[in-house]
Amino acid sequence: RDAPGGDGTFALQRGTPVAALDGPLFYGALPARIARELRHRPADAILAQSPYEALAALAGRKLARSDAAVVVEIHGDWRTWSRLYGSRARAAVAPLADRAALVAIRGADAVRTLSPFTSGIVREAGVEPAGVFTTYTELTAFSEPPVAPLPEQPVALFVGVLERYKNIHAIADAWRLAAPRVPEARLRMVGDGRHRDVAEALVHDLPGQVTWEPRLETADVVKAFDESWLLLLASRSEGTPRVVLEALCRGRAVVGARAGGIPDVVWDGETGLLVDPGSAAEIADALVRLLSDRELAERLGAGGRALSAEWTYTADEYADRVVELVGRAVEARRR
Repeated sequence: RDAPGGDGTFALQRGTPVAALDGPLFYGALPARIARELRHRPADAILAQSPYEALAALAGRKLARSDAAVVVEIHGDWRTWSRLYGSRARAAVAPLADRAALVAIRGADAVRTLSPFTSGIVREAGVEPAGVFTTYTELTAFSEPPVAPLPEQPVALFVGVLERYKNIHAIADAWRLAAPRVPEARLRMVGDGRHRDVAEALVHDLPGQVTWEPRLETADVVKAFDESWLLLLASRSEGTPRVVLEALCRGRAVVGARAGGIPDVVWDGETGLLVDPGSAAEIADALVRLLSDRELAERLGAGGRALSAEWTYTADEYADRVVELVGRAVEARRR
């Protein structure tokens, strides 16, 4: 809002000199900030991107004495926030975070989920989703160019942050097992994060079979898919992973974890191979199987390309779905 030329639509909360305090201060102040916005700009509804923002919205609504409906979106398993993201110290607040999320989900006027997986965990919490559809994702850079044939060299591609929930340590262990069995193959890693040391050690140990780049622009990610045989996503938790949708659009098979929302978009034996994220040996076996069988990689990639249309739609279609969902939430609130 304070940026030159801004129209006042968005306001950013400034950080503090102590980065560790940014999160607690942001969430601590969020109810009051929402209440202030509701007083200055009365709203029919509040859309929250997670149970934690929804909890703040419920509190802010009460402070402002507003009747705005609260719609909470469930993009993944909220229980992983305090267990697989960021510092391990977050685990100390896991029980409290879990209870807070349930309060928000059960207190919201509507819940939107993205997939069968997220719908399932919401139903386990005792709430029926009011809408089930994925968030709009701009995939034209991946879906519009003609699909490139597989390159001569078999390459497995990992694109993601180097964090615990991406299972980066098991991926490294799996590649150490797989690499000697497919000496002509290579693992290409793209991403950065808290555990970049894992990528650095893998490059050091297997310099001829591993490359690592902290970041690529979109056009280069498209090219990276085209220069690979498969996407590797062995995460311990995911919602509906965008990177898998990108791989499907580029006609690439996926070695994906049997965890979270990955099986919603990776069909075992049809668009990829599903593995136990806790087994480096199983991940390695799947990598070896695909990287040594061009025909299989091509068949699974073609299956993914055919499926990709089910997960892509226009911004207008997404907006229509959100408007319909919000309308139902507002109506239910007023009743």
